[in-house]
Amino acid sequence: MSIDVVRNGAILEVTINRPKANAIDAATSREMSSVFESFMHDPELRVAILTGAGTKFFSAGWDLSAANDGESFESDYGVGGFGGISELKFRPKPVIAAVNGMAVGGGFEIALAADLIVAAEHAEFFLPEATLGLIADNATIRLPRVVPPNVAREMLISGRRMSATEAKTWGIVNQVSTSDDLMATARQLAEKICLSAPLSVAAVLDLIRQLETVATDDAMAVLRNNPTYRAAIESQDAAEGTKAFAEKRSPKWQGK
Repeated sequence: MSIDVVRNGAILEVTINRPKANAIDAATSREMSSVFESFMHDPELRVAILTGAGTKFFSAGWDLSAANDGESFESDYGVGGFGGISELKFRPKPVIAAVNGMAVGGGFEIALAADLIVAAEHAEFFLPEATLGLIADNATIRLPRVVPPNVAREMLISGRRMSATEAKTWGIVNQVSTSDDLMATARQLAEKICLSAPLSVAAVLDLIRQLETVATDDAMAVLRNNPTYRAAIESQDAAEGTKAFAEKRSPKWQGK
């Protein structure tokens, strides 16, 4: 396999392990799709952390060697799309990208597709596709929704590099840490999420995606009719949360 998968309690850790640059070909992407689809349906898992092996590359994106050998950019990447999560529609659980080095092209796109990003202080983000006669298609959709359009345009058409520190100022990155502390930082964030009710987390993730294109005046009506929202507020966990607060104890979530 080109990826390493470890279960750590309720946290799944997925490591892209393809020396030298953790580039992803179609076969690797299909492996990742299978892993993330299984993760989303596993009731014992709450959060996934995606990182790369080593300290130089999170991922160099699409494996251009495979492309040179005839692999098409429209190859079958699996149900989750490139990198297993870029087009994965059923997303009731968060994925944290722990960016341990350079996130290049498709590697940056995978990080953008994650729900949260923590980055090592030496990490860099850039999109060289236009300089190669290509288009960073997923980033063309996602990046302008995160940063001001002019910043997105510059990155998409010039290939300029963005440091982890700058990425944090734009809101791309949630936390920056030392390289040695990166996974500990990601795990601490994952553990905090695990303290929240699973149905509440699923509803928030679903609502953010659904309401992204809904006018503010219409959003509350859409929210109130959202099935994941109704499932969360009408759940046993909702009653348990308020009861635990009143009794000054930690809630015991059942996910129902």
